[in-house]
Amino acid sequence: MFSNQKWKCTWSQIATVASVIVLVSLVHLFLGPVVPSFDSVNVRQAQSLCGPVNESITQVTKNSSEPVAVVVAFDRRFPADLHGAVVYRNASWKSEIGQWLSSCDAVAKEVDIIEPIGGRKCLNECSGQGVCNHEFGICRCFHGFTGEDCSQKQQLECNYEKTPEMPYGRWVVSICSRHCDTTRAMCFCGEGTKYPNRPVPESCGFQINAPVNPGEPKMTDWSKPDLDILTTNSSKQGWCNVDPEDAYAMKVKIKEECDCKYDCLWGRFCEVPVQCTCVNQCSGHGKCRGGFCQCDKGWFGTDCSIPSTLSSFGEWPQWLRPAHLEVPSGKDVPGNLINLSAVVKKKRPLIYVYDLPPDFNSLLIEGRHFKLECVNRIYDDRNATVWTDYLYGSQMAFYESILATGHRTLNGEEADFFFVPVLDSCIINRADDSPHLSMQNHTGLRSSLTLEFYKRAYEHIVEKYPYWNRSSGRDHIWFFSWDEGACYAPKEIWNSMMLVHWGNTNSKHKNSTTAYWGDNWDEISEERRGDHPCFDPSKDLVVPAWKVPDPHSMRANYWDRPREKRKTLFYFNGNLGPAYEKGRPEDSYSMGIRQKLAEEFGSSPNKEGKLGKQHADDVIVTPSRSDNYHNDIASSIFCGVFPGDGWSGRMEDSILQGCVPVIIQDGIYLPYENMLNYESFAVRVSEDDIPNLINTLRGFNETEIQFRLANVKKLWQRFLFRDSILLEAERQKASFGHEDDWAVQFSKLKHDDVFATLIQTLHYKLHNDPWRREQVVNRTKDYGLPRECLHKTS
Repeated sequence: MFSNQKWKCTWSQIATVASVIVLVSLVHLFLGPVVPSFDSVNVRQAQSLCGPVNESITQVTKNSSEPVAVVVAFDRRFPADLHGAVVYRNASWKSEIGQWLSSCDAVAKEVDIIEPIGGRKCLNECSGQGVCNHEFGICRCFHGFTGEDCSQKQQLECNYEKTPEMPYGRWVVSICSRHCDTTRAMCFCGEGTKYPNRPVPESCGFQINAPVNPGEPKMTDWSKPDLDILTTNSSKQGWCNVDPEDAYAMKVKIKEECDCKYDCLWGRFCEVPVQCTCVNQCSGHGKCRGGFCQCDKGWFGTDCSIPSTLSSFGEWPQWLRPAHLEVPSGKDVPGNLINLSAVVKKKRPLIYVYDLPPDFNSLLIEGRHFKLECVNRIYDDRNATVWTDYLYGSQMAFYESILATGHRTLNGEEADFFFVPVLDSCIINRADDSPHLSMQNHTGLRSSLTLEFYKRAYEHIVEKYPYWNRSSGRDHIWFFSWDEGACYAPKEIWNSMMLVHWGNTNSKHKNSTTAYWGDNWDEISEERRGDHPCFDPSKDLVVPAWKVPDPHSMRANYWDRPREKRKTLFYFNGNLGPAYEKGRPEDSYSMGIRQKLAEEFGSSPNKEGKLGKQHADDVIVTPSRSDNYHNDIASSIFCGVFPGDGWSGRMEDSILQGCVPVIIQDGIYLPYENMLNYESFAVRVSEDDIPNLINTLRGFNETEIQFRLANVKKLWQRFLFRDSILLEAERQKASFGHEDDWAVQFSKLKHDDVFATLIQTLHYKLHNDPWRREQVVNRTKDYGLPRECLHKTS
């Protein structure tokens, strides 16, 4: 075996050595027992080991051929508290889950996994316009290029077909009166101007009409180009020929509708080139070009994290270290090494991440028209991280974590789960933003367009990979981050596990709950969607939403604020509907829940000047924007968690500021609610019981309040994407020497975060879901657990 800690060379060099040396087969790695013998375990010892709750395990002793039933009593080793919870790694889990994790997850050991390293070549090396997937020898083409070798240039127009009335076509986000870059459908000043690469997005290039009446907005005339943006006359509002220095010195006028919306550029006039945002910033093995990683030779994958046989294994990622290598014999490597095997020690569960065609991820990021869409960060003129408050940023954070985790495997035969990386938040944001992403065939429904993307991804993996059919997709994972989660999942993938923010079981709210018609899924035919609910707690999981890393709140220790400093009994700040100024006009918004709450407990006057019927001094229910929202939550005992257009981020706001969440949304699960014991740290109130809400909260005695507050303090880090944030901190420090305040504060956190909670959930499901339990029993894999943790089927 070769160890990557002792060798620093390329695969071609290894191949030369391998042609002379015959290596020992990897089979020898697995000689001998992979788990300790159970023969000598007596009943008392077995009771301290792991296994199904109160389930008999058959033991054959040396002195008898008769089996002996051994009861493994989880509930004796890890008894549940009065609320039915068992604490594992600082969180209160449902008893049976906490008992298994405490007994089995806690003692899981690493196992030897054979990781395949591909070396297949791509046709014409993808013509320099794509990245070669060396596992299959298939090109992933950059935006605007297609074909087997990415040699065909696409013509992605910015504008729809023109008409006599609309010479630039009907409005679309990409609409352009100047030069259209047809590889990305983006608009620039173009040749003949001083700054040809300066963006001219949307209304920047068209005439703006003054409002007809005072207080009304200005209107853009999409049929008339604004030629003043080309002016060199300092008295007119220019753009394409304006020198930044003159504009900053206010020597010239500029059109205020023109700005720097595209990624990779910074400054009011896009004059500073900066880092673009890519998945894991290409892992240090490539260049980010607008959102698509252009990988260095020998590397591939969405984030350039997968090494090929052309790579130097001294540069392999942490999740493939330490590796011992098996190289084919000399007759197989005449200088063209097709594949290798690396033996890596890993803990289960193991996750295989599909390297999908870029249509489902990289192209969506590269072609976006607004830099803040689809991603959770951009970069400033120092190339320092600027975190965004993009609500759906969890999808990017999760994707980066799963690509970098030690639980990732390249070996689909050893994988326990399969992740399918479709970026639905980016699809919905970009729906209809250029002619090639038209919703013409989807009756204007973003939900319908998104369903089509997921179905195409399903069809791809069924055609190209063998893994779906062996389980009918039960071991596959999909992420739906949008407002109503997996409600619009195509019927073909419903067997899989869905990661969502919206856990609507449809037990009460049976139809689409969004007040935005474009996301409504009621009109999607049953032939496409099937008749599934939005969420199935037996297989799916609600994960927390993205929240901007806030070093101020962390330094203030809001999560740890003591009971005596929480003077407000109940707090909610948010849109309360049409009864208030600037409130959402739809009665269906928030399923009417926020409106009912305000009617009873509103602490701010509505349009009629009225307060809630039961308003109280220690109850705050207001739509008025707070000067210090996080501090207000941290000054409260209980905080409201209600829906908006589907899910809202109020659960995360409450937990991260140490406030006990009060949940009012019947039949709708919150993050981890089918795994954690919510009675230990939250309060649920039915929608019909809203008028009695405050009386219910005043009925809790001080012991019960302190108990819940203490449990919120223990698990708050499970609502942070710390893993992904620290990956970015490491990149910033390594590449630029930056260590900003957010990085310092997050590096102090030591407890389990969102991703760690997901891994624990998957580990439990692997050995406890009925279907997966049968798979574990019937396979010969090494699971790194005592036999007593591998559940038997009845």
